[in-house]
Amino acid sequence: MKKLLFFIAFALLAEAGSAQSGHELILPDSIGWNNLYEGKTLAFKLRATSADDIRYFSLENTDKLPIHFDSIGNFSWKISYDLVNRVEQKKDFTIIFQALWKDGKRSRETVTFTVNHVNRAPVVEEIPVFYVKQSTRSTYQIPYEYVSDPDGDPFVFKIIQTQMPEGANLSSQGQFTWTPSRSQFNSLKNNPLTVEFIVQDQPDKAETKGRIRIAQTQLDLPPELLIVPGDSVFTIKEDETLNLKIYISDPNGDENVRSAGFIPSDLRIAAGALKENTPLQYEFTWKPPYTFVEEIQKQLPIEIVFFALDKSNNRAQRKISITVMDAENVIEKDAHQYQKYRANLVSAYMLIKDLDEHQKKLNEEYKRAKKGKKKRSIVNASLGAVTGLSPVMIDATENPDAAKIVPGVGGTAVLTLGTLEATEVIGRSKDDIMEKIKISIDIRNKVQTAGDEFARKYGLKSARRQPEFEKEIEKLRTATTDQRIVLLEMDAYRKSPPKIEDKDLKKTFPDFAQEN
Repeated sequence: MKKLLFFIAFALLAEAGSAQSGHELILPDSIGWNNLYEGKTLAFKLRATSADDIRYFSLENTDKLPIHFDSIGNFSWKISYDLVNRVEQKKDFTIIFQALWKDGKRSRETVTFTVNHVNRAPVVEEIPVFYVKQSTRSTYQIPYEYVSDPDGDPFVFKIIQTQMPEGANLSSQGQFTWTPSRSQFNSLKNNPLTVEFIVQDQPDKAETKGRIRIAQTQLDLPPELLIVPGDSVFTIKEDETLNLKIYISDPNGDENVRSAGFIPSDLRIAAGALKENTPLQYEFTWKPPYTFVEEIQKQLPIEIVFFALDKSNNRAQRKISITVMDAENVIEKDAHQYQKYRANLVSAYMLIKDLDEHQKKLNEEYKRAKKGKKKRSIVNASLGAVTGLSPVMIDATENPDAAKIVPGVGGTAVLTLGTLEATEVIGRSKDDIMEKIKISIDIRNKVQTAGDEFARKYGLKSARRQPEFEKEIEKLRTATTDQRIVLLEMDAYRKSPPKIEDKDLKKTFPDFAQEN
């Protein structure tokens, strides 16, 4: 560590010594020379004191910037337009200039360049010809693929009033509409019309002129077909909806369009997937079912060709490719998960019902046990010196049926009558019954609590889709399979299990949710 600190200190002293000894770099000193703008070029020659003794110049930390710098100090940097985006506006770049003298001494200078964003005007390419028909309202949407902004700015279309033919209109979204009169249409035969317009970006409002060439239709041209979104490749999952807008136009007039349709490579795509909103606008809506892709396939590529026909059977068509990915059947899974949700609550409900019925029996047994304790007694007799036993006839003069023969005791005897609680000897123990009552109440409370929590937590489909659902089922089952249930000696036989209605579950578990 000490050696490293010594080396750093030595290097700093050497660099300071080189500056003091006349080894210094000379950079441009004009104000703001390092404040740069996209699209501009910065060029200068790096100089140094004792220039004759310079071995070479070098740069560090250029971060792959397109900087040209040679060993004799010629610096050139053309600032590209992709360094700073329209949101950042400016960005700093730090570059280290370095010189090595023949005596081995070095000198370094750190320069921070600030590059400022420069807004560029929109770009308008040559737009396809707009063909019109006489006395027919013609609508032409300027294709966005021919108009763009290099900075990604939003843009609007503006008209040049002196350029617009009578009755024509251009919207801010680039839709040109015109219904040429007879004279206007005839003048287009030999003199096609060129209409200029302006594309203005926002918010800087840089402008570029564009041109639409309008000509009279002389040929029976095929229709034009536009699909939105404009992609030609789509990837969807089973049970996912693909929605496409189909726009049709005809250079000879929109009324020349006769029909539109599509041809799929897979005949399971029904013709009803394409619906006509207007004669020039269609909508394709298709949702592949969960059985569309075999499970072993994982994915299935298909192709669809959309076409449009005019009255002369001229045809325009566009082909798209669709890859359908195999997906889990969410509907079936949700139904299965709901059945598990309900079945486990039914089990909890049945156990609570059985416990309630058994509770009543235990309460009756407990009452009988308490009454028996008061009535039962036992005679404890201790005999002394007994001299003999002989039968004795009880006089039954008044009631002959009451005559009985009983043994007589001769001699001396001691007889004690004591009241003894004999519940533990005769009948069932009330303490045992009370213990079962406590167990029954405890199990019921736990099942009720677990059932309420389970019904509330997993009442929604989205909750039952979570992996924790299976763990919660086990938690509920643990409550409904309490090992102490066998101690209650409940009747496990049920002749005909009753049908449990949702309203019964709702009454026991208020947060129970019916299938949704």
